[in-house]
Amino acid sequence: MKSAVIVFPASNCDRDAKVALKQMTGKTPAMVWHQDSELPDVDLVVLPGGFSYGDYLRCGAMASQSAVMRSVKAHADKGGMVLGVCNGFQVLTESHMLPGALMRNAALKFVCKPVGLEVQETQSGFTRKYENGQRVTFPVAHGEGSYFADEDTLDRLEGENRVAFRYAKGENPNGSARNIAGILSEKRNVLGLMPHPERVVDDVLGGTDGRALFQSLIEALS
Repeated sequence: MKSAVIVFPASNCDRDAKVALKQMTGKTPAMVWHQDSELPDVDLVVLPGGFSYGDYLRCGAMASQSAVMRSVKAHADKGGMVLGVCNGFQVLTESHMLPGALMRNAALKFVCKPVGLEVQETQSGFTRKYENGQRVTFPVAHGEGSYFADEDTLDRLEGENRVAFRYAKGENPNGSARNIAGILSEKRNVLGLMPHPERVVDDVLGGTDGRALFQSLIEALS
């Protein structure tokens, strides 16, 4: 599996993604600067967490206009896989690659802690190595992670089985609608996820619940 990580100004999880991908695949991902207009030949593109452009205007709004995003969209349109984590999820909604928006946390405070999740979908290339209903723990670190969409959109996501991860009962850290933590695109090749799977691929870092997501991608793209 060949991968690339997009680097925006003020990204701070791009190295986390690089280390996780190198550990899981044995291959160093391409690190692509946001002003580059072309992507290398890759199977997976990762939009990492952080504070792209200092979160000015709205989280992810300015990054969504970066030159590289045209190529990211084209990659997804051709069926290529795209993973957006935390700020990357915000970029995906601002780019209209995923529906809805990420709003200020309900408590209006930055949240940084491990949270329990339930896997809701196990047929996509991101989740096939999990079991339906499996409980996992990923860390979160965000101030604007409350997923919002209108009721029709939420019903459509539910009806099309596009809610990939949901915060476990009592674990919702931000007030996300219907406890949604991560959603899939219509083609199921784009995943936006607020918690950080790349930070739980090694016991030394406190857990390995994120490994199955990358194992799923490796299996799907090999």
